[in-house]
Amino acid sequence: MGSSIVLKSLSILLGIFFIFVGITKLTPFISKELHKDLRKEYVRYAKVFPLTTMLDFKVPSKWYRRSVGGLEILFGLALAIIPSHRVKNTANVGLVLLMILAAYSHLMVGDPFDRCAPALVFFFMLSGRLVVWYQTSRREELEKAAATQNGNGLKKD
Repeated sequence: MGSSIVLKSLSILLGIFFIFVGITKLTPFISKELHKDLRKEYVRYAKVFPLTTMLDFKVPSKWYRRSVGGLEILFGLALAIIPSHRVKNTANVGLVLLMILAAYSHLMVGDPFDRCAPALVFFFMLSGRLVVWYQTSRREELEKAAATQNGNGLKKD
């Protein structure tokens, strides 16, 4: 039967969104003002990067922003165009982790809730995509198992 239209739609739309967001972090091509704002914000976020104290290493804000943007583009492309569910789910988990990191960064620098809300919304959308994938794959497995059995419960040869 293939995967559901909901799963395909979520994958493509979320992938395109993260490609767009990643590009805005890497270049002023889409919006000069947004890119300039992101550059300033990542200076603040780099100061509260979770592994800074544990690794005793200060993350340069430019490379932090570029890394996050690059990962968003990579994961977005995988989510939108790669047909393998394993690759899509790996990209999905990577984006979920990036959204947790984004929410953490917003909270640690004291941003108002409206700055943190998009990270939370996309965290839940990405989590919902994983739930839809699980339910779809589980239903397909059950249908396949039912088709391989005949009326007396024994598998066909």
